[in-house]
Amino acid sequence: MKAIFLDRDGVINKYPGDTEYVKSWEEFHFLPDTKNALKKFNENGYKVFIISNQAGVSKGVYSKKELDLITENMLNELEKEDIHISGVFYCIHLPQDNCSCRKPGTGLIKQVQAAAEKQGEAIEFSKSFFVGDTIRDVETGKAAGLRTILVFSGKEKPENKSSWQYLPDFTCRNLLEAAELILSKNK
Repeated sequence: MKAIFLDRDGVINKYPGDTEYVKSWEEFHFLPDTKNALKKFNENGYKVFIISNQAGVSKGVYSKKELDLITENMLNELEKEDIHISGVFYCIHLPQDNCSCRKPGTGLIKQVQAAAEKQGEAIEFSKSFFVGDTIRDVETGKAAGLRTILVFSGKEKPENKSSWQYLPDFTCRNLLEAAELILSKNK
């Protein structure tokens, strides 16, 4: 299967700002053209997975129940427009917990891979991408053997390129531009 791994905040929804969190559904706002991009992935046979660090839960900024409610509402909004997300995987641990699921670790991608294998499917990593708005997302994608796209709709900015420790395979303004690039690369 061809898969698209997406970070959430700054890729799908408005980036809340450094050291800030999306703490409730009222604070969650889809970025422009996100739904169009997700629809393009669905229409072209990609399975879409959301992979996101959400340490705000462990920090006590918002509850796991609130995170689940945000996710449920997000998925319901997308389903209303016939957009399907194959899975949402969060790491709620703190950086000092040293877990394997916190990006830049690849534990969440391995969870997706294990779930796919249980259903008799295999991820075609050579045809799959990781799209994120931070260099940590790029590092995660590269460590998992995925092609990477850094979008400038969230945290990272092009003018910081000289300080990037990992270089993405591609950069795009937003998820829709990334979707168009992916579809052109995998024709």
